[in-house]
Amino acid sequence: MPNQMTGDVVILTGGAGFIGSAVVRYLIRETDARVINVDKLTYAADLANVAEVEGHHRYCFERCDICRPADVARVFATHHPTAVMHLAAETHVDRSIDNPLIFVETNVKGTAILLEAARHYWRALPQRERAGFRFHQISTDEVFGSLGASGMFDELSPYRPNSPYAAGKAGADHLVRAWHATYGLPVVLSNCCNNYGSFQHPEKFIPLMIINAIEGRPLPVYGAGANMRDWLAVDDHAHALWTILQRGRIGESYNVGAQQEARNIDVARMICDMVDEIAGPLPGGQPRQELITLVEDRPGHDFRYAINAAKIAAELGWRPRTTFVEGLRRTVTWYLSNESWWKSRQAETTRRIGLGGADIPAVAPPGTA
Repeated sequence: MPNQMTGDVVILTGGAGFIGSAVVRYLIRETDARVINVDKLTYAADLANVAEVEGHHRYCFERCDICRPADVARVFATHHPTAVMHLAAETHVDRSIDNPLIFVETNVKGTAILLEAARHYWRALPQRERAGFRFHQISTDEVFGSLGASGMFDELSPYRPNSPYAAGKAGADHLVRAWHATYGLPVVLSNCCNNYGSFQHPEKFIPLMIINAIEGRPLPVYGAGANMRDWLAVDDHAHALWTILQRGRIGESYNVGAQQEARNIDVARMICDMVDEIAGPLPGGQPRQELITLVEDRPGHDFRYAINAAKIAAELGWRPRTTFVEGLRRTVTWYLSNESWWKSRQAETTRRIGLGGADIPAVAPPGTA
């Protein structure tokens, strides 16, 4: 039967993943919304990420593949949502290089199926409920391609994706805009810079650097380590997403950024110093910075991303709350304190993803930034 509760009822796809689980925890902690966590539970998702909200009266989990139309339609009919927050996606750039069709299947086809389910559900709503319904497409700055040493992406930047992952997310964004323009589906979109924080899969750049530093293993950094990213604490992103869903203008896109850029090599160095400080030096007193190992660059590696977040600040009053140094130290501390969580998710291979599985002796699979 449809949910009869009043107030916000949010279908949140990908809610057992890194960013999605942070949004789930934020919504239960900071809002009165009822949250329907829809997740297929791939390798990158885990219900342990949302264990703190399990059993909460405003939380429900639905194991569902968004590429299955009947299952998606059932979730809409069962829970009667007032909004959709769409985060479900294959996200790891290196994996998209090795197996691009999975990314097309989930990120493009899955989004189209979700949009169709949302459209048919929305059209059948009473007029007042139709007016309040929203579909929020949550995307990445990687759809804009690569920047040089200067400049920033804004909401009017052209799409120039350079990896199968980024191309899939770009395709999804275009579908969302098309469903709004063609069918009138009330949508909002957001594109965010790199996120970091607790519960991020060990294959990603910052967790990989932290974990290898903890274990005294080589820290693999692509190329010369000069690639630059804008880093946003995941909890700040969760706050931004809810702000956009609640107050963003229909049909508009909002860039979410921290304006806290850092080179990959400098992030690795910061992590080494923080682990040395918090956990103590390695046996023999070796500084962990000596573990940083430059490895062959991945194909199509974007040099720099930077987000102009002036629009969301001016229109919606959102600004990041966490400095990169503060957030990174908090993240390092979390991984030091939660070894059992990341140990069970660590790659057991020395074969490098993103280059067809080329061997890299004694180095874990590099993360993406």
